[in-house]
Amino acid sequence: MAIPASIEDLRKLAHRRVPRAYFRYVDGGSYDEETLRGNQSDFQHVKLRQRVMVDISDRDTSTLILGEKAVLPLVLSTVAMTGLVRGNGEILACRAAQAAGIPYILSMVSICSIEDLAAAVQRPFWFQLYMVKDRGFVRALIERAIAAGCSALVLTVDLQILAQRHGDVKNGLSVPPRLTWRNVLNMAARPAWAARVLASRRWRFGNFAGHMAGMEDVSSLSDLIAKHFDPSLSWDDVSWIRSIWPGKLVIKGILDAEDARKAVATGVDAIVVSNHGGRQLDGAASSISKLASIADAVGHQTEIMFDGGIRTGKDVVRSLALGAQCCLIGRAYMFGLGANGQAGVARAIEILRRELDVTMALTGVTRISQINRSVAEVSHGAHFT
Repeated sequence: MAIPASIEDLRKLAHRRVPRAYFRYVDGGSYDEETLRGNQSDFQHVKLRQRVMVDISDRDTSTLILGEKAVLPLVLSTVAMTGLVRGNGEILACRAAQAAGIPYILSMVSICSIEDLAAAVQRPFWFQLYMVKDRGFVRALIERAIAAGCSALVLTVDLQILAQRHGDVKNGLSVPPRLTWRNVLNMAARPAWAARVLASRRWRFGNFAGHMAGMEDVSSLSDLIAKHFDPSLSWDDVSWIRSIWPGKLVIKGILDAEDARKAVATGVDAIVVSNHGGRQLDGAASSISKLASIADAVGHQTEIMFDGGIRTGKDVVRSLALGAQCCLIGRAYMFGLGANGQAGVARAIEILRRELDVTMALTGVTRISQINRSVAEVSHGAHFT
C-alpha cells in the first residue's frame, strides 16, 4: 500500500477502516456544514508571499507554547470519544504527540480517563474542561487533573448546548456503540476496528463513569450535554476555576474581538480562536477570517492559539502570519488515528511538519518567530474582519 502523502490520504483510509457513525462524528459539522466548509475554503484567501535568493539552509520549526519548548507550533486538540475511533485512541494519540515533541489535550468527554492516560504516558499532557451543573464534580475533576500532573487546563466555552449534527442523528451515534442492525453490519465489515475497541475494554465516558451521579442512562454525547452541561456559564466562573487550578489556563472558543478582550481581562494565559470546528454555530465566520482582528485586539496581552480547518503545513504558516503563536489540529490527526493508530497520528504530524518546513523555505523564513504579516496577505474582496 502506498504511503499516505497528505492528510486527505489519511482521511480516505480512515473512512474505510472506521465505522460510519464514528467516522462521520469526526468528519462532519453542524446543520448544513456551511461553517465547516468555510474553515477550510477561506484559507485560500490568504496568499503566501513567495521569496527567493534568501539563505534558507538552516531552518528551525521549534517554538514556545505556553512557555514550553515544542518541536512544532502544533497541539493535538481535544476530540471527544477518541477511544471509539480506535481502541485506546487517547493513549495512542498522546504517545504520538509526545514522541513528536508537541502537546496533547485530553478531552473531558474522552473514553480513556485522566488516570488511564497518566499511567500510560511519560510526560504531562493538557486537559480540557467543560462546565457542568455539578460544581462539586468540576472541582473534583480539576483536582484529578492536578493529581495526574496535567500542565495546562483548556476551558472550552462554546458548547454549553449542542447544535444538531445531522450525521450523528442519522447514524445513531452512542457510547457504547448502539447495536442496531445497520450499525452491527457496518462494524462487522471492520473487524480490526471491533477487535481493538473490544480489547481496550473502554467503551464509556471514562472521566464521568463512577464519578458523577446520573450517568446511568447517558448513552450519547447529546444526552450528556443536555442533562449535565451548564448553560449559565459566565466569565465569573473563570475566577472560580482559577481559585482551584494552579497551572496554565486557556480559554477555547473565542471568535469575536470583544469576547477576546473579556477573556484577557480574566487573566488567562492564552485564548484559542475557534468555532468548534464548524460543529456548533453553523453560519458563523470561519476561524481564519476572524484571527487577524482578534490578534490585533489582544495579541500583545496574551498568547493566541488557532483552531479550525488546518489540513496542510501552508495552513499553519497562514495562521501564524495572521497572528497565531501555534495551531491546534483535530480532524487532521484523528484521520491518522483512524487510518493506522499511533503510527497514523505520527504520519499526520510528519506530513504537516514537512509541509510547514517547505512553506517556510519558499516564503524565505527560517524561524517560526519570523512568520508575520509580511509573509502573507488577504485577497482583495475577502470578508476577513
